[in-house]
Formats: sequence, C-alpha cells, structure tokens
Amino acid sequence: MLKYIDKIIYGHIKMINRLRIYQREFIKRTTETYRRYLFKEVNFDNRLIGIVGARGVGKTTFLIQYLKSSPLQFQEKLYVSVDVLGVNSLFDIAFEFYKEGGKLLIFDEIHKYKNFEQELKNIYDMLDLKVIFSGSSAIKLDHAKGDLSRRVRVYEMQGLSFREFLEIKKEITLPTFELENLLENHINIANELLLEFDLYQEWKSYLKYGYYPFYFENQEDYLIKLTETVNTVIESDIPSIFSMEYSNVVLLKKLVTLVCTSNPYKPNMRTLLEKMEMKSDYNRLYKYLYYLHKGKIITLVGAKSRGDLIFSKPEKIYLNNTNLHYAYCDQPEIGTVREVFFRSMLFKYSLSVPNRGDFFVENRYTFEVGGKNKTQKQIKEIDNAYVIADDIEIGSPAKIPLWLFGFLY
Repeated sequence: MLKYIDKIIYGHIKMINRLRIYQREFIKRTTETYRRYLFKEVNFDNRLIGIVGARGVGKTTFLIQYLKSSPLQFQEKLYVSVDVLGVNSLFDIAFEFYKEGGKLLIFDEIHKYKNFEQELKNIYDMLDLKVIFSGSSAIKLDHAKGDLSRRVRVYEMQGLSFREFLEIKKEITLPTFELENLLENHINIANELLLEFDLYQEWKSYLKYGYYPFYFENQEDYLIKLTETVNTVIESDIPSIFSMEYSNVVLLKKLVTLVCTSNPYKPNMRTLLEKMEMKSDYNRLYKYLYYLHKGKIITLVGAKSRGDLIFSKPEKIYLNNTNLHYAYCDQPEIGTVREVFFRSMLFKYSLSVPNRGDFFVENRYTFEVGGKNKTQKQIKEIDNAYVIADDIEIGSPAKIPLWLFGFLY
C-alpha cells in the first residue's frame, strides 16, 4: 500500500526528496527529550557506527534524537527507515545523497536488507559520509561479507535501567556507578539515593513494567505491546537473519513459554526436548535457544569454563528481562526475577555460573542473590563474595541491596 501511494503522490519527486518527506514525519512523531545512557558512550567521531539491540529498547528514538541534535543543515543529514520503505539499494541512496552534499546518513532497521554488509562496506570505502545504522541484536557482523567488522564500531543498546526508569518517571537526574565503586561504597550510595524517591513503590513497578521505554507511551496496554514486540522478533527478525524456515516459528514461541515455566537453575535439556516434541535433536534445540538469546528474548548463562553457547548446555536459562517474566509467566518465581534483574543490569561485565554462588563476575566477584533473609552460608570463605538481597533498602558490608545494581548504567 505504501509503495502504491508513493507512486501516485510522490512518483514525480526524486528519491532523496521523497525520503526527506518521510524523515520530517518521523521527526514530528519523535517528541521524547530524555537521552539514554548510550549517548555518553558512543564515539560519534567514527565514520561507521552500528546501534544494535532488542526491538523496543529505543534505537529509533536514539537515532532521531541524534539527527535532530546534529548542527548540520537539514539537507546535509538524512534518516532512512529501511524496514518501512523497502529500499532497493542502500548504496544508490547514499550516492545520490552524497552528490547533493550529504554528510550524515542514518539507516534504521537495516537487518532485513539483504547484503547490507557489502553495501555498507562500499559506502564506507567510496563515499566521504558518516553512516549510522541500527539493527537487531541478532545481526551477524563478526564474519560479515566484505569484512565489515573491521570498519564499523558497534554499540548494543539495552532496555531502561532502574535509574533511567526513575529519571523518566520522576523527571530527576541520578548518578551511575561503576561496579567496584558500588561494592565498596554501597551503604553511603544507598543513603544518598533514597532521598530522591520512594523505593518500594518504584521498584515493584520497574520489575513489571520498566524495561522498555514504550511503557511511557501507553501504560495500560504495555504488556500487550510487549508480547506483540516479541512475536515480531520471532516471526520476522530471527527467520530473516538466520534463514530459518517459518514453520519453526511455532517451536520458538513454545520454547519461550517453556523457559518461563522451567527451573532456571539447572535446565533439564531432555525434558525440554520432550515438551518440544523434538525427539533427541539436541543440536536443533541448542540452535533455537541461541537464536532467542541473540534476539534478546531469552538469556543463556554458561559455566566459567565454557565459551560458545551454541552447542553447549547453558547452566541457566532466563527470559531476557523481568518484564518478560511478568508478561509470559502466570506466576513469576520471585527468585528467578531477582536473578534476571541482576543479570540484565551487569551486561557490560563478564558473567558465568560458579560452583558456589549464583554468579561469578569479571573472574573476581562471587554473588549470591536472594531475599532479605539470605545469608552468606553458600558463599562462606570465598574471597570477594557478596550477598545481593531484595526487599532491603540499605545493606551491610557484605550484603548489598539488589535495587542498587540498577544504577550501573
């Protein structure tokens, strides 16, 4: 339908001018002013930048905000939604834009465009343009065509941290902390932060609704929008990236539901296979888990000694964030929700499952996650070991409130 309207209304207009009409509409609809943590991390001096992440975490808003903030003239910058427009050639767009004096080109949702790696490489090598693109977290650049990985700097956008959720909701500014600083000074940090908000009310809201920014657009239909977003990833993004037959989409959806009801601590792969009715096809099950992991629908955590998760049994399987557990599980297990929150907030750090304790971080710190009555019994006599406790506002030297880890980014 969009192409038909284009032909009738815009058929006489040059491609770049037509794209600028769409750009104005996108800009009009993007009214959010809050800037995510990633603005402070991206080096915008690079000529080729990739922003990847799960659907719904705010990549498009990020790109439009950067476009609007750029001091370049209107005709020198261009936003192209590849997913919406179904463009024929990224290079043709870039070349025509460059000939007209263009300097900043943004391609949004690029992962569905076939051979995007080669075209981005050609644009980088042949045209003096800054290009920023967004795509699914599942896109593969490590072995991309034309060796794009050597030219591009990729950043992965996460959902809202607890800190960002509070900043948007209460219109306040709060600090972030590095892990080591948090571990050493958490008592003072907690006392200072608690002057700014009511912890209990905001914490429970975040766990259920606070990870995806679109919560603030329509709070009543949030969980419905969330399940629709996950369905789009499973039905569209994953098959297009991994060349998976559409008939297997049903199995991926079933797997998501099973993860919600399965014990995350020691996943029983044989039981999963039986429930999936996949006989003894372990390799296919591992592939499906990996696809969902790359699509940021589930999270796989391996043992310290293991590397690639594609064909090895994960030590723990979760849905990717706490909101998904509330959306897909009739009765989310609070112990799982706590671990999911902790894992999602430490995305910047290396993390594995130790022999004792729940998580081993940066090959240095051992963490045991639990409720307010959790003790150090399970991690006794381990160096650099901490209890991470829910339902407490302020901790003690070796017992840290869980909510504080929402201030790592």
